Amino acid sequence: MALIGVGELAARIERGDDDLVICDVRFDLRDHERGRALHARGHLPGAVFVDLHSDLAIHDGSSPSGGGRHPLPPTARFGELLGHLGIAPDTFVVAYDDMGGAFAARLWWMLRAIGHEHVAVLDGGLPAWERAGHPIDTSVIDRRTSSYPVPARWPGIVSADDVTTAIEAGRTVIDARAAERFRGEVEPLDPRAGHIPGAINLPHADNLAADGLHLPVADLRDRFRDIDTTSQPIVYCGSGVSACHNMLVMCLLGLAEPSEALLYPGSWSEWSSDSSRPLATGD
Repeated sequence: MALIGVGELAARIERGDDDLVICDVRFDLRDHERGRALHARGHLPGAVFVDLHSDLAIHDGSSPSGGGRHPLPPTARFGELLGHLGIAPDTFVVAYDDMGGAFAARLWWMLRAIGHEHVAVLDGGLPAWERAGHPIDTSVIDRRTSSYPVPARWPGIVSADDVTTAIEAGRTVIDARAAERFRGEVEPLDPRAGHIPGAINLPHADNLAADGLHLPVADLRDRFRDIDTTSQPIVYCGSGVSACHNMLVMCLLGLAEPSEALLYPGSWSEWSSDSSRPLATGD
C-alpha cells in the first residue's frame, strides 16, 4: 500500500484499530527542531513523532549507506526505533507530514525496504486532514514497546560508484529535486550545483496537485511513462529523502516495488561533496 486517504484513516481511528500506529514526520531542512515543535502544538489523534534528522538518519559515522546530509542509520538502530514506537511486523503504519509526503515517504521507504507491507503515506498530509474538519490532538502518546526483527543490511540501496556503473550501462537514474536545482541554476544546500551526468529529472513536487493531494493515477502514469523499470531504476535527490516520494509513486503505479527500484541515499549532497565526481548542468 502506498497512500491512504483522510476518510479511511479517520474511520480507522474512530474504530480504535489496535494495530494502527500513526507517525508524524514533519520536518524542516533549515530548522531541525520545527517538526517536533509543531507536533507538540497539535497532531493527528494518537500520532507519535518521528524525527527525520535523528531517527531516520544518523550522523556519527556509523551509517552503512555512505555520506550525505541524511545517511541511513544501521538497520539494527532502525529496528530499535520501531520497537520503541510500538511498531511490530503486523502493525499498520501511517506516516504523514505537511509537505505532500516528501518527508513521510522516507519512513514509508525504510519500512518497505525491510519488508514491512502494512504502511501508507497520508494523502495530502496534515493540511488535507484539517481541511476535512478532522480533529487535532495535543496529548503525548506512550506506546507499548514491541520487538521488530530487521535484516542485517539495508536492501535496495546503491553507492556513488554503483550509480556511475549504472549510467555507463544505460540504466535509468532519476533526480527527484526541483528543476532549477537539477539544471544548476541554484543550489541552496549542497557544495556544487548541477546533477549527475546522465540522470533525468522528475521533481517529486510535481507528483502533487495544487491542493497537496497526489495527482490522479492517469496523470502520474503520464509523468513516469518514459521510465525503464526493467533494470532497477535508481532514484536520488538532495539527501535520499524526497527521492523516496518518487519511489512511493512508482509503487502506487505498479511500476516498481521498493525491491525493484534502488535508492542512492547519499544523493547529491554526497556526490557534490566529492570534487572528483563529474557534474552536468542544464537540461
